Amino acid sequence: MTRGLAAALTAYLAAINLAAFITFGADKRRAKRGVWRVPEKTLFLLALLGGSLGAVCGMCAFRHKTRHWYFKYGLPAILFAHIALILWLILISNQKV
Repeated sequence: MTRGLAAALTAYLAAINLAAFITFGADKRRAKRGVWRVPEKTLFLLALLGGSLGAVCGMCAFRHKTRHWYFKYGLPAILFAHIALILWLILISNQKV
């Protein structure tokens, strides 16, 4: 993987994880006030698009969506899949052709 691609991927992952974390906090704040909420599809989409670490951290930090089994187990499963994908990409990028 080239340095430019690695830097772009790192910046993307940082941004999407920050967005997921902030969105979980905002949704928790909205839930307390009883106003319009962020759809659950959006929260999962942020996690699937690479923000799984931020989503899990947001879920824990704000104690939000922890009673829903599909968040409690689904988000860590997505995070595990992302970690496995990253490790696989690192392994194949280090192999010499």
